[in-house]
Amino acid sequence: MSEAEGLPPGRRALSATAIGAAIAVTVLDASMVNIALPEVARSLALTPAESVWVVNAYQIAVVGLLIPMASLGEIVGFRRVWGWGLAAFLCCAALCAMAPSFEWLLLARVAQGVGGAAVMALTAALVRHTYPQSMLGRAIGVNAMTVAACSAMAPSIGALVLTVAPWQAVFLAHLPVGIAALVLGLRVLPRVAPQPRAFDGVAAALNALGFGALFLGLDLLLHAPLAGIAALALAILALWSLVRRELGRPVPTLPLDLLRLREVRLAVCASACMFGSHMATVIALPFHLSQAGMPFWQIGLAMTPYPIALGLLAPFAGRWADRGGASAWACLLGGLVLALALAGLALFRPVGLLPVGALLAVAGIGFGFFQSPNNRTMLAAAPRARAGGAGGMQATARVLGQSLGAVITAACFTLSGPALAFAAAAVLAAGGALFSGLRR
Repeated sequence: MSEAEGLPPGRRALSATAIGAAIAVTVLDASMVNIALPEVARSLALTPAESVWVVNAYQIAVVGLLIPMASLGEIVGFRRVWGWGLAAFLCCAALCAMAPSFEWLLLARVAQGVGGAAVMALTAALVRHTYPQSMLGRAIGVNAMTVAACSAMAPSIGALVLTVAPWQAVFLAHLPVGIAALVLGLRVLPRVAPQPRAFDGVAAALNALGFGALFLGLDLLLHAPLAGIAALALAILALWSLVRRELGRPVPTLPLDLLRLREVRLAVCASACMFGSHMATVIALPFHLSQAGMPFWQIGLAMTPYPIALGLLAPFAGRWADRGGASAWACLLGGLVLALALAGLALFRPVGLLPVGALLAVAGIGFGFFQSPNNRTMLAAAPRARAGGAGGMQATARVLGQSLGAVITAACFTLSGPALAFAAAAVLAAGGALFSGLRR
């Protein structure tokens, strides 16, 4: 089998292992840092609002650089840029652990976000070139299962690390897995011929400014409205300038050529809606259950069925999507199931362990049915030579959807409470189902 059709089975399994290990490292890092924020604030004498910038600094770098890193991967080589990115991510994680002050920690987190953007942006492209087209859906499903499993385990792992070590250890705990992934990946990942074109630094800078300011503006909008509006205005100006610059280019940095494809465009819109719904749910649920008097251990137990159901369903949904014509139906069904489960949380406001766990299991089934087929559509509908651009666009839609979900949830808390956030999440999920249905 040629590398244009995927790797031979033995090497394919090793390549998938390296890709999955790198995914696990980025997910564990993000989740464990969230758990460690109270300890970071206490140790560095920060307010809770200041400590959140340990997360925001990383996220702004990631969202601003996903698409430029995908373009760089097409030009220089997917494996090379992925390797540079993972090495930078791991080195900067060590720098975070050694940071002598809050300012140095923020700088290290921004640099870590640069490396994380390269890994996230090129994961989908490497999957596309690792597997043949007929196995693409199941491969994406396995990756979704990896993300779900790591998301489910990360809070417990982070809590265990913080029980026996200071907060700096959360940046070091995943280094052995990351180093193993880097060594293995540089040996077995597919060698994709670089594309002979120049890297557009101006477009990359406008992209980073536009999407970074958009993320920042959405984050600031509620608690610092004037600063948030200014950041959003800057984002609109930068993105408008970027679109004008990229129009008409045969291979633009911002993948406008791919967004002209109807299937890709609708899948991107559906992804943003569904990840917004997902983020609104995972933020609102702990507040809802805590207000009802549920102890922390029960809150964690009640939330566990969601990632488990998502992880178990994702590979099966991916296999279903590999059968011609089933992708849009799977996404439509998944969006509707998620919307119904969230509507149940909004309307009935259950607080017991069993009813909440049951509804979240249904929600996880819905999101699991959606994620793999929708991601497969974005990758498979794009030309193979534009796998990098498709992967960067896929990751950007996910991160922006999550940011939108967080902002909507904060607004719902200001206006009413968690029940309104669940209703908003249900509307977003219904929007994802609608965009999926239009692809049929």
